[in-house]
Amino acid sequence: MKEVDEIELIKSVGNKIRDARILKGFSQVTLSYDANIPKNQVGRIERGEISTSITTLFKICKALNIQMQELFIIQEIK
Repeated sequence: MKEVDEIELIKSVGNKIRDARILKGFSQVTLSYDANIPKNQVGRIERGEISTSITTLFKICKALNIQMQELFIIQEIK
């Protein structure tokens, strides 16, 4: 399995958050409100533009009703 670098990890986490949000039928605004974080921060996290804190990830997971560890399951990258 190829080692995952930091940028790939940040993008993977963002993609998983976006997928979970869409699956729940939430807009970025709804997620930002439920997680009590700025809307532009949700977008930046989902696009993998920023590395966010564990506290923010916890708030997002709580709002989406998902387990935090789900964000860090990395599939083999080709």
